[in-house]
Amino acid sequence: MSLEKSYTELLTKIGEDPKREGLQATPKRAAKAIRYLTQGYHQNLEDIINDATFTSDTDEMVMVKNIELYSLCEHHLLPFIGKCHAAYLPRGRVIGLSKIPRIVDLFARRLQLQERLTKQIAECIQEVTDAAGVGVIIEAEHLCTRMRGVEKQNSVMSTSVMLGEFRNSPTTRAEFLKLALHN
Repeated sequence: MSLEKSYTELLTKIGEDPKREGLQATPKRAAKAIRYLTQGYHQNLEDIINDATFTSDTDEMVMVKNIELYSLCEHHLLPFIGKCHAAYLPRGRVIGLSKIPRIVDLFARRLQLQERLTKQIAECIQEVTDAAGVGVIIEAEHLCTRMRGVEKQNSVMSTSVMLGEFRNSPTTRAEFLKLALHN
């Protein structure tokens, strides 16, 4: 069954008339939207990185803050929206600036758990850069806790993954947390 037919059936099952004027194109639009929101399943890392790693003698922390992210909770298919802070300690190579947000999108554009998403981003940056350490923090608002269930409007979930020196060095971890969590 096609996605469009599935959405038509869904509309019928919830008590709507898919032939109603406002809904006639909804199955097509919804199918297009879900394909876009889950495009991470059909992308590959090599195409995203596109050989954009470069030799560098810097060994100080490189960070990209406030990377917007949009994902879908795998339990309810409802959005979670937030920001990602990602940093790494180069060890001979750096990655192009736009590639870290693209890595975030690669994994966010799948059905996700925030905990898994945070880990996937960190491990991917580690793999691509061969960094001495990687730190990733995600802060996100989950519509599944706002629109249904506990309906808590101001709750924000924070997750972090620290690899290498970000895990082993309290000084590096503290510097990352200070830079990431202070505006």
